[in-house]
Amino acid sequence: MKVIQFLKDWTLIIAILAGIGGYFAYVSIPWLRPTHILASEAIAVVQPLLIFSMLFITFSKINPHELRLRRWHLWLLLLQCGLFTAIGLVLIAMPHSGIRIVLEGAMICLICPTATAGAVITRKLGGDVNNITTYTILINLAAALMIPALVPFVHPNPEMSAMTSSMLILRKVFPLLLMPLVAALAIRRMLPGLNRRIGSLQGLTFYLWAVALALATAVTTRSIVHTDVDVATQLWLVAVSLICCAMQFWIGRKIGLRYNDMITAGQSFGQKNTVLAIWMGYTFFTPITAVAGGFYSIWHNLVNSYQLYEHKKSTAENTAAKAGS
Repeated sequence: MKVIQFLKDWTLIIAILAGIGGYFAYVSIPWLRPTHILASEAIAVVQPLLIFSMLFITFSKINPHELRLRRWHLWLLLLQCGLFTAIGLVLIAMPHSGIRIVLEGAMICLICPTATAGAVITRKLGGDVNNITTYTILINLAAALMIPALVPFVHPNPEMSAMTSSMLILRKVFPLLLMPLVAALAIRRMLPGLNRRIGSLQGLTFYLWAVALALATAVTTRSIVHTDVDVATQLWLVAVSLICCAMQFWIGRKIGLRYNDMITAGQSFGQKNTVLAIWMGYTFFTPITAVAGGFYSIWHNLVNSYQLYEHKKSTAENTAAKAGS
């Protein structure tokens, strides 16, 4: 049990180190070189399947009757989609901008949906789980529409038209973000017994996330090793991921405060499905932009760790105060 708890407490670091170490170990073995192309193709299939599985298991616990649309949901959706669109329009207007890659990294950090683990952290902090679940569904829907609508114009594929590229992205993104919800709701209605069994596997998402993060880190490491992008730009990607993380937590909490739901809104806006962000980076943008998603994972986990520490400290102080009164 102590080993399992240790792995849970340090999963982020372990997964990142496993991804980096695994990549260098794999490429350093000469007799595995013929498998490199096959490995890349396998990861391209496995990564979306892991993301789909995490969303599907998470959505299997949803009770549609408990979901409610809040006014702050609309504000956050407007901001998240609006900022993504604004940066996209800047890049369309200035296609040869020297900071293109950095701005693409910002777009990934901004449009990325709420993390599947967002509800867990929100519950621990005393927020409303149903409200963050509602926002997770809404932003998954918004992202599934916004990404294929804008990315082909921001990062055009020279081998196909914008419409063809948009349809290709739609075929990849739409099933990944929305089909888990559709499948979960269908099984809940038609096979309630199976739905209860799937809903009881919530702990499995933790391990799926660890594997997905390790793979995403390996892919990001490969992008850094093989990129011809200068170090300064890569450092700017790290910086922009930090700025986006801090800004989104701050804005979310400020808007949530107005509607008496500060914690939930902050987590909804700031805690991201970073495995998806990394996947979007190397799938639809310049591969090195995956660095922004990788470092966002570190920043939002640091924020969550600090929040959990402060919440635990505050709870302990309140309990001690009540005991002494």
